[in-house]
Amino acid sequence: MAFYQEWASQIKGYNRNIRLAFMANIFTQIGFGIFMVIYNFYIRELGYNEQINGQVISMTALATAIALVPAGVFSDRIGRRKAMLYGAAATGLVLLSRSVIEAQSLLVLAAFATGLATAFFQVSGIPWLAENSKPEQRVHLFSIHFAVMTGANVIGNLGGGILTDLFSIMTTELNSIRFTLLIGSIIFLIGIIPVTKFNEQRDPRKNRRDKKTVSVKPIFNKNEHVKIIFLFAFAQLLIGVGAGLVIPYLNLYFADRFSASNSAIGLIISMGQAATAIAMIIGPMVVRKFGEVKAVVILQLSSLPFLLMTAYTESLWLAAIGFLFRQALMNAGNPIQMSLMMSKVGDSMKGLANSVNQMVFNLGWAIMGPVSTGIVIKYGAYWGYAVVFTITASLYLVGSVYFFIVFRNYNKTNSAVKVAKTV
Repeated sequence: MAFYQEWASQIKGYNRNIRLAFMANIFTQIGFGIFMVIYNFYIRELGYNEQINGQVISMTALATAIALVPAGVFSDRIGRRKAMLYGAAATGLVLLSRSVIEAQSLLVLAAFATGLATAFFQVSGIPWLAENSKPEQRVHLFSIHFAVMTGANVIGNLGGGILTDLFSIMTTELNSIRFTLLIGSIIFLIGIIPVTKFNEQRDPRKNRRDKKTVSVKPIFNKNEHVKIIFLFAFAQLLIGVGAGLVIPYLNLYFADRFSASNSAIGLIISMGQAATAIAMIIGPMVVRKFGEVKAVVILQLSSLPFLLMTAYTESLWLAAIGFLFRQALMNAGNPIQMSLMMSKVGDSMKGLANSVNQMVFNLGWAIMGPVSTGIVIKYGAYWGYAVVFTITASLYLVGSVYFFIVFRNYNKTNSAVKVAKTV
């Protein structure tokens, strides 16, 4: 009862801007969840091979990596509301176009445009919530934000698979996928409506004070913060490279190895999202017992046996179970890692730290997209995926050991949980 009252009290304390942000998050994540769980199949249904899927995913991630830091600066200059509004509108329109275009060059170009547009929406969300909340609200606020986003993704993943299977009864497979993509794009665009109602009041005097504060900081401290940012970034790059080998292709993995239906794939991936939400409860418990650095390492290493089980099993049920546990354990460490990083850099460099980490993660996805699809094409549905999953496990192992060696002497902190990209 006390637990419920605590959360109810927190939610009641959120202002209108935060509530509108939750609404926008729900629609955009449902729409994006529908789109992304099905889009790989759209490319395949057009008659293109897996290398085109790899190019599309790589170009999206590369564009996001390129745009994140400029998008952060743009957001600081013109305001969070405008950055999110322009980013969401552009993303929705690009998704609509991707639902109907068929030419290979346009598919790749639209994927790049998606990455550019989503960067502006992505980079502004957390600062917007932080700027509209009090420090004592943020631990609960970011936890709820992540849960809402994950829940919306679950609905989208489920809906994408079910809608496609339903439409396939009435029309061709290509048209059923296309109708589903259009629905997802429209739902995403509905998320713009709450953003238009945001009330942002910017204080130029505060910006001048912040710039003055930054300029008089000792250069040693700034250099130390930059060093910390890049130490974290290298750890994130290792994880991002590993994730880029397998995460964008999980729907193809279940389809190729087990001939799973669209509905089954949507269900499995949505359950993985739900497992990620549950992991947010596990993470803080591990932190309290072991501290932040050890908690990250323990959780990440615990995911590796399940990743390898997914790599080599020939049972759909075992693959699904391995996927769920890997998803939960690996992602439980992400907000802890982000929280630790945010606690170790000054306020003037938090935006840079967040942008750099997201940038290198997306760079990892961009680099490994063609590599992953090339390996699967060469070695087939069983050994191809077994190889890429094993490489991913090795990179996760190296990343976890590196993180422990570099950050083991850092003290435990109680920073707010931030949202991290799924790995």
